[in-house]
Amino acid sequence: MEAKSADLSALRINRSAEPAPGATARRWVLPIAVAAGIAAGVAVALFAARGSFGGAIEVHLTPATLVSPSQANAVLVASGYVVAQRKAAVASKGTGRLVYLGVVEGDRVKEGQIIARLEDSDVRAQLAQAEAQLQVNQADLQNAEQTLKRTRALADSNFSSQAALDSAQAHYLQVKSSITVAQAVLKGAQVALENTVIRAPFDGTVLTKNADVGEVVAPLAASAFSKAAVVTIADLRSLQVEADVAESNLSGVSVGQPSEIVLDAYPDVRYPGYVAKIVPTADRAKATVQVKVAFKSYDSKVLPEMSAKAHFLPLSRSKADTQKVIVVPQNAVTERGGRTVAYTVSGDRAVEVPVTLGRRLGYSVVIQRGLAPGTMVIDSVGDRVRPGATVKVR
Repeated sequence: MEAKSADLSALRINRSAEPAPGATARRWVLPIAVAAGIAAGVAVALFAARGSFGGAIEVHLTPATLVSPSQANAVLVASGYVVAQRKAAVASKGTGRLVYLGVVEGDRVKEGQIIARLEDSDVRAQLAQAEAQLQVNQADLQNAEQTLKRTRALADSNFSSQAALDSAQAHYLQVKSSITVAQAVLKGAQVALENTVIRAPFDGTVLTKNADVGEVVAPLAASAFSKAAVVTIADLRSLQVEADVAESNLSGVSVGQPSEIVLDAYPDVRYPGYVAKIVPTADRAKATVQVKVAFKSYDSKVLPEMSAKAHFLPLSRSKADTQKVIVVPQNAVTERGGRTVAYTVSGDRAVEVPVTLGRRLGYSVVIQRGLAPGTMVIDSVGDRVRPGATVKVR
């Protein structure tokens, strides 16, 4: 029994004894290390999964553009609008109701061509009255002339007094003057009738139709229910681009400088041009100066009020500057395994395309082989962009 009691007492834990220094700290070292290792492994796995299977790489695409080297080397680019230098809002000098309109938008007109007519019944009545009054005065003149002849003959024979002769002569001059007045009134009525006819002031194209048959047309459109201009026409042979150039960049522009004009509606078409005029005043609100760029040649695609960009080119250009080349941003190409490559996107995967580079043009680089014009490529290739990588196009 004593032996059993001794053995059992040896198995008891002495809770009153103090733990050895550092024992508690050592007790937690191993679990913490294990947990940290697991967390690191999970993080590495998540990162690998993010790069390979989840979380696609966000990229932005840009087209391989066909440009001329001179455009890429443009000293300045300014935005503006196509404006007809010869343009008119055609209106009537008289007031009346529109009874005829012979043109619509897009019609070509010749100088002097009748565009519209106003109601003219009242003006024609005034014209008829003026013609009748002139005939009456002409009859009076004939009568006064005969009376003067008879009175002069009687005065020469001493059968009439000098007073009668003076009165007959004065009446004759008065009637003659009234004929001059009647002729002026008749001329005024004819002009008023002509004012009811609206003619084209020059050869041009109808841009807008501002009034319709039945509406009242007035020179100044004094009423809310009257129209001033009937149509607006422009000479499409006088189109120029009016662009605003910042004062700080004005030193790079001179009259006669070659330019290329690009319409926002047709970005792939380049129209040759030159600086026609630098307007000799500045806009203090915008700190800009207006520059007019004339077309050397253009087609029917160019329309007034289109937005355009004027590329001001260097004064000295070689023949090679007129040959178009394919360019992409410099960051769109990179070195991979000793090869120069660009990346396109197929579905949601990056596709590697070997390319051959040419010279640099500004912030772009010429692609001699490997890409066709219009091919969309990733504009900034980073280290994570690899063949087959999952990408998401912004």
